[in-house]
Amino acid sequence: MREPAFWYRPRSLQSHALWPLGALYGAITERRMLREGFDAGIPVICVGNYHVGGAGKTPTVLALTKLLRELGESPVVLSRGYGGRLTGPVMVDRERHTATDVGDEPLMMARDVPVAVARDRLDGVALAKSRGATVILMDDGFQNPSLLKDASLIVIDSERGLGNGAVFPAGPLRAPLQAQLARTDALVLIGDGRAANDVAAELAKRNKPELRARLKPDAVSLAQLLGKRVFAFAGIGDPARFFRTLRASGIDVARARRFDDHHMFSREELVALAEEAQREQLTLVTTEKDLARLHGSEGVPAGIVPFAVQLEFDDPGKLRQLISDHLYKARERRFSRR
Repeated sequence: MREPAFWYRPRSLQSHALWPLGALYGAITERRMLREGFDAGIPVICVGNYHVGGAGKTPTVLALTKLLRELGESPVVLSRGYGGRLTGPVMVDRERHTATDVGDEPLMMARDVPVAVARDRLDGVALAKSRGATVILMDDGFQNPSLLKDASLIVIDSERGLGNGAVFPAGPLRAPLQAQLARTDALVLIGDGRAANDVAAELAKRNKPELRARLKPDAVSLAQLLGKRVFAFAGIGDPARFFRTLRASGIDVARARRFDDHHMFSREELVALAEEAQREQLTLVTTEKDLARLHGSEGVPAGIVPFAVQLEFDDPGKLRQLISDHLYKARERRFSRR
């Protein structure tokens, strides 16, 4: 899906015309969010968005994976496997699965952390626990009430913010903002923008912390691209953020092409990209998530460079304390019920 441009502009005639549908959609989602979820028996940390589309959940999940391991935990990521055909529950295996099977994000993350894919999240919990999980990291699912969440971290791109602030389809929000703020435990703002400062200020009134972070390029990826002219392409929630990150890293982006989020590239599209890059003597570069979608496909051009990034927090000690506190409280609650 490609986001309508009017979502990220001031309220327009299109947005106002779709407002009744957004009000209905938001009311249904808000009511669902009030349901009491199933207790997994182990801590569940949700990494979500207030809005549809990308903001940086995947690098946030991977950063939390690293932190949890430093704390002595054994995290397993739980995903619905958006874009994949398998309903699960299944543990992602990069040797036998493709993005068509399990989705691009689970396939990408499975390189660094065990990932359970399940349309039914309760089945996914059982599978994750059978694989020794001490903590479940929910990739998305903030608005889904099926599981009790011990902590919900909301990720926002500080450059884009929440657009026009309207509920889908009038805008990008998945539910009314106030209903979502009430269930948020911490805000992760990625980048140096100011578009989400009002949201951060509102959460600060509720004593909910703000964590600033930024995407840092992997040294190997950077070394492969510096000094070259590149043709960047991406089919993610916000391709412009990828192109900005490349340029901010000192990479000469001569051409850039965006595709819809989770776009499955055809052989013809890949051949056309390769031919255009060759004609202009450009190096093809894409995201790790896009490259995961090409995993196991035929006709993938040689020489595509994946631009790997890691999320670095401005105050890692603050994040460590936040996660440690939530883990302690989650286990204390369960122990007191025995």
